[in-house]
Amino acid sequence: MPQTNQAQIAYILKGFPRLTETFISNEIYLLEQLGTKLVLFSIKPGELNKQHEVIQKIQSPLTYLPTVTSLSGSYLLIWVLRNIRPYLKHHANMVWMSPGRYFATFRKACALAWQHRNGFLRLRKVFIKEFIQAGFIANQIQSRPNILLLHAHFCHGATTVAWFVSQMTGLPFSFTAHAKDIYQKQLNPGRLLEQKLAAAQFVTTCTKTNHDYLTALHDENCPIHAVYHGINTKKFIPRTNYQLSVGQPLILAVGRHVEKKGFVYLIEACAKLHLANIDFQCLIIGESGDQTDVIKTTIQNKKLESQVVLRNAVTQEELRELYQQATIFALPCVITKDGDRDGIPNVMAEAMATGLPIVSTPISGIPELVENQVNGLLVPPRDVEGLADALKLLLADEMLRHKLGKAARQTICEQFDATVTIRSLQQLFQQALTHSKQHKPDNE
Repeated sequence: MPQTNQAQIAYILKGFPRLTETFISNEIYLLEQLGTKLVLFSIKPGELNKQHEVIQKIQSPLTYLPTVTSLSGSYLLIWVLRNIRPYLKHHANMVWMSPGRYFATFRKACALAWQHRNGFLRLRKVFIKEFIQAGFIANQIQSRPNILLLHAHFCHGATTVAWFVSQMTGLPFSFTAHAKDIYQKQLNPGRLLEQKLAAAQFVTTCTKTNHDYLTALHDENCPIHAVYHGINTKKFIPRTNYQLSVGQPLILAVGRHVEKKGFVYLIEACAKLHLANIDFQCLIIGESGDQTDVIKTTIQNKKLESQVVLRNAVTQEELRELYQQATIFALPCVITKDGDRDGIPNVMAEAMATGLPIVSTPISGIPELVENQVNGLLVPPRDVEGLADALKLLLADEMLRHKLGKAARQTICEQFDATVTIRSLQQLFQQALTHSKQHKPDNE
């Protein structure tokens, strides 16, 4: 089949590229390498100042939606008047080409805005914004007849947009559900997530824990698949010629400054190490977030400025070097009161592929990756004493670190190798594309 006639998938993303979402950029690149043809749509601008190397290797065409202002604190009509201009021609084209589907989708968006209103006549305005954004993508897709499937990452905003595009175009959609987007009810209020599960052709998610949760939510016929985010085991490798560590031991932690990462508990555990006169350095790498001030204050209050250092987010290539320098990788994740949590942190899998011993907590999908005393150490969430004891044990026992790190590497190679996991995803896409070819929607 000529390349120009090859079936394509439209990836609908909240923002691309993003430094913290390497799993998405790696997924796109690996799918390309397997011959899957993608067209990318990014709802928001990407982070262009600092990028992973893989971004430069991606060949799929990328379209950014016209920028819109924030809905918060705005009256809906005023917001629409301020932002609709670059979207008007796209919606006009959709009205002309598919009036029945277009107005059915508009009614659906209005119904959702009313159904999930925050109070009497206080519509949930975000559905109208997402309808407007969907009209832009739907019109773009109408001019690309080879696009036969829509796929969104994260099951809240991007998936709502994909759902609306699907209704306007008649094309099937699928989505990948991750972590907080599944469990935080404000992101999918009421039974919105169940409705998306019912409408999608299939769903993937990055942990078996998520799979079981979504399956319990959904009693209809949407296949839900657990597909791990794979790691490039040729790129993330252990130090060559393993030898006893020299110099100051380094505890490495990576993640955005948010509560679910458990950084405050890590700092408090470091304070206990310091009081015990244990030599160490702790490096926390990540973007600022709502916990940044709390983290900085905790470091100051514990007088750990010389032991615990914060550093801005870095590229995957820079992280790879830091994994090689580290002694322990620690990420004491927690589940927050509003349900926010990690699935399987990608950085934890990268660290394990590099042969680092892991200290973490048995929440969400982490026990699918880390088995206590086998390829890492797990302590109860928010248990500062237990966390400090685990760090002490590893800092004192070089051979235990080596044993756990070797087993960690083996786990990644056997279960989380990207060349294996990406083929599972590709097979799902190929099945969906074959089905879509056989049931391609007619123009109205």
